[in-house]
Amino acid sequence: MGSFLWGLVTDFFTYETTKSVVVKSWSVGIINRIVQLLIISYFVGWVFIHEKAYQAFDNGIESSVMTKVKGFGYHNGRVMDVADYVFPQQGAGIFCIMTKVLVTENQFQGYCSEVEGKFNCTKDEDCQKFVGTILSNGVITGVCPNSSNGTQARCESSGWCPAEDDRVIVQPMLDVSNFTIFIKNSVRFPMFDVTRGNFISSMTSNDIRNCSYDPETNPYCPIFRVNDVLRYTNQSVLDLARKGGEIGINIEWICNLDWDIEQCLPKYRFTRLDAPFAKNAVSSGYNFRFAKYFKTENGTEFRTLHKAYAIRFDVMVTGKAGKFDTIPTLINLVAAFTSVGLGTVLCDIILLNFLKGAEQYKAKKFEEVSEAQIDASFGRSPDSQLSLKPGIKSVYDSGAISLDASDEPV
Repeated sequence: MGSFLWGLVTDFFTYETTKSVVVKSWSVGIINRIVQLLIISYFVGWVFIHEKAYQAFDNGIESSVMTKVKGFGYHNGRVMDVADYVFPQQGAGIFCIMTKVLVTENQFQGYCSEVEGKFNCTKDEDCQKFVGTILSNGVITGVCPNSSNGTQARCESSGWCPAEDDRVIVQPMLDVSNFTIFIKNSVRFPMFDVTRGNFISSMTSNDIRNCSYDPETNPYCPIFRVNDVLRYTNQSVLDLARKGGEIGINIEWICNLDWDIEQCLPKYRFTRLDAPFAKNAVSSGYNFRFAKYFKTENGTEFRTLHKAYAIRFDVMVTGKAGKFDTIPTLINLVAAFTSVGLGTVLCDIILLNFLKGAEQYKAKKFEEVSEAQIDASFGRSPDSQLSLKPGIKSVYDSGAISLDASDEPV
């Protein structure tokens, strides 16, 4: 037992050092250089050039977006301007252009019949099952009007009357395709204290008023025609005007601050955000309700209810900025130099397991030296070679052993 424990102690307090064995083999040498070339190409091409690993990056951008919509359209026999169809009116990064509005005028608080056929009834018991439902225009009272004479009616509800009937057919405002959206965006990269805006320095106020965005001929114009935006997302103006939808305008800032700051420019991308629900029969499109309230001469409150179908625009800002920094450069250089050593690991695996002479290479690569051998070596001449068989070449200043192809057994 004592010898076993002593063996564990002596094994623990050992030291391993690298021993160089030069293998003069064309096949192994070619594999080693190819692996090294691939690793160097990866770090130079992908890590440093493509991913710019020599830079520090700031992804936490601070952004501000302001918008304005302009244009006139006809809807329900009326001329609609920006105050009629844009909601909210503050010019925020999220806004709606209403394309179809169903209006229910002169609603007063009271009792009235529902309008949908599912609320048909001939007696009060038919309405009891709808008590507590949230799919009605008001609170179902459980009463069926005219139930005493047995004629068919619709369940009574308490709320704003007359009840809204959204089955009315109204033509959408197709003039929306000619409306324009003006976007003013500023971003700041706090790490580098750099602030940029989406107006390029060469554009004059006259250029901005008269330009129209085009990804090829005018990619930095901040004015967008609605028809063009929908075309970039492969959407139909007619379908969106009828049912509504959500369109995303993404302003992307990818800035290399090692170059001139004027080259830090935005790129615009467009997408339909509610595309997964566009063909959904349950909830497709986009709509919302709002009301305008009034009072009669005697103080009774009434309202006009609007159900609006709209194209909702979400202006989103993303991006990052990069600039040369010593720390990430050194970290990735060390990683690159370390990874080059993988070629040696692969070649060792091949030499130790697959090539002819693997046992001979293993014997020369892994050598155990005891203290007794070290003590004995002090009494020998410098010309003696410890633990080396005749025919093996040793270099004293480098500790390298050269293993020629002729040394391998046939």
